[in-house]
Order: sequence, then C-alpha cells, then structure tokens
Amino acid sequence: MELVVFICAAAMVLAGALGVVLRSNPVHAALSLVLTLFGIAVMFVSQHAEFLAAVQVVVYAGAIVVLFLFVIMLLGVDRAENLETEPLGIQRPLAIILGLGFVALLITAILKGRDALNMRGDGINVASDGDHDANIRQIARSIFTNYVVAFEVTSVLLIVAVVGTVVLARKRKSDKDLIGVAP
Repeated sequence: MELVVFICAAAMVLAGALGVVLRSNPVHAALSLVLTLFGIAVMFVSQHAEFLAAVQVVVYAGAIVVLFLFVIMLLGVDRAENLETEPLGIQRPLAIILGLGFVALLITAILKGRDALNMRGDGINVASDGDHDANIRQIARSIFTNYVVAFEVTSVLLIVAVVGTVVLARKRKSDKDLIGVAP
C-alpha cells in the first residue's frame, strides 16, 4: 500500500513540476505548483509527518501560491509578450549549460546516494507513541527561540512584497487612465 501511495504522490509531484516548467500561461503554472505541493504533502503524510503535511498545505499551497496568483493577476503577467526580441543574447545558451549541469549533479547525487536508500535506519528522532506533541513542541521552540528573527524577517518581506505589488499595480492603472483622458 505504501508503494502505491508513493507512486501516486510521485506522479503528482512530477506532473505538477513539469506543468510549472512547461506551461506558458503563468496562472496555469501556479496551479501546477499547487499540484506539486499537494503531492509533497501526501509524501509527508505517508512518512507519518502530519504536522509538516498540514504546514505544507496551509503555508505553501495556501498562502504562498495565493500570493503568487495575486501578483500575477495584479501585474497582468498573463498577457502575451513578444518573445522574438531577446534582451540578453547569452541567456539561452547559459540556461542550457546550467540545466545540463544541474541534471549531471542530480544524476551524480542519485548514484552516490543509492547505497543510502538501501539502509534501514531511523535517521529521524521521532516522538514515542505516548507523546505525540513532542515533535511539534520541538519545532515551535526552535522557531520561536533560535530562529525568531528569521521568522519575523520573512513575514515582513512577504508583507512588503504584497504592498509593493499593490502600489505598482495602482500606479500602472492610473497611468493608463491618464493616457485615455483628453486634455
């Protein structure tokens, strides 16, 4: 049963990831990202990490993708652009070289990590059956003590991004209104 769940979740993740890369419409690419994030959440559930699955769905699939869609809709990125003019002539060959490098790095990591997949160890310090909230308490203690500054800076950056997007979108609309008005 675990193998079937893994295969289905992996298919969701791969299909969503390919959709993010191959879709030309940014809204469809963002929705493909949601599929990828849900597939990862299913993998978390299959590994008995329900808290991480819930965080994955609420924070990433919920909040972050909604923020992406909000930005896409406000800025009108989904309109067609002229792709024949390329501002940087070197970017396509450089992207191909970097892509091949990442594929080679991924293949090397898979080949080197093949032995690690055969090992059957715990690896992660999970809570005992009697104390289900111990892992959540450890994560909360870590976030709100050691990493509280990074946590707060991330929230401020997200708020600044949303406010900046609204300001840019309003400025663009007002510019269009001024162009259409006759003196």
